[in-house]
Amino acid sequence: MPLRHAIVFHIDKKPDGTPAMLHTRDTELVVSDATENLLGDLNEAYNGKQGKAWGLFHAESGAFPFSGWLNRYLSGGYGFVDFTRDAVEHLKRLMEESNLSVGGHALFAHYQQGLTDYLAIALLHHSDGVSVTDELDVTPSRHLDLGQLHLAARINISEWQSNPKSRQYISFIKGKNGRKATDYFRDFIGCQEGVDGPGETRTLLKAFKDFVESEELPDDSAREKAKTLLDYASSQAKIGGLVTLDELSEVIDEENPKAFADFARAAAYGLSPEIPADKRTLNQFRRFTGRTEGLSISFEAHLLGTKIEFDEENGTLTLKGLPTALLDQLKRAKA
Repeated sequence: MPLRHAIVFHIDKKPDGTPAMLHTRDTELVVSDATENLLGDLNEAYNGKQGKAWGLFHAESGAFPFSGWLNRYLSGGYGFVDFTRDAVEHLKRLMEESNLSVGGHALFAHYQQGLTDYLAIALLHHSDGVSVTDELDVTPSRHLDLGQLHLAARINISEWQSNPKSRQYISFIKGKNGRKATDYFRDFIGCQEGVDGPGETRTLLKAFKDFVESEELPDDSAREKAKTLLDYASSQAKIGGLVTLDELSEVIDEENPKAFADFARAAAYGLSPEIPADKRTLNQFRRFTGRTEGLSISFEAHLLGTKIEFDEENGTLTLKGLPTALLDQLKRAKA
């Protein structure tokens, strides 16, 4: 992924209400193996985070100036260093207003992946450790702890510029339980939620289950298509990509590549053409499992509504098409 521009600033801020100190630099980072590796590690950590949200910019205003600065930078109005310095000063001001926030190293990276331009923004923190020197001495060391990535966003610049009506060209890590300590970072980007990733994923899986029922597919075929859907959606989620309805339809059935997409659109599920797949929701779809005294139940999710009926009111399951070996055991026990 070619790195176009990158820079790091340091905001020294403690969660005690004291003023923050901003340490800036006047030049971009040199593009090197180290900066490329940092970007790769950041993307890997970011893609692996659960609980991300997808959205779009608020209209540019005094409260939300970031999109205007970004547009000015992209149009050549000012350079990357000036753009990011204005942005990090705005971040510092918002951080000071949030007494629960702490500082860190603010990284801005403009890079290209395939034909798509992205801007990644993250607040990075360090962990203390030890290392061994060439002289075999043990010495304290510090390293960036990407495992503790809580404040980060990624802007699909190409999508924003080519499709201004899109509602999902920004992704950002959503604070757990709506924590106020992270709200200022979303406000810094000037982002509002536009697409409900978990909700869209649940709707996609519901459409798939209805599609399988309507086609009256054999169990083996239904199981294979469910695995294909999950593998495709999970791989897209892993790289931070979107599930494209038409592409998913093709991988589900190469012989009839439009069948699922046509079914989903005709049934008016309201699915977006591109869906930010939610990994937690996908994992829940794979299997239902449960265990109680003397009883263990586990079945693939796509069987619910076909071979397995759930009566929510009475809390019961009705099983159809039991395995032959199990039927034989039950018959012998009854005899």
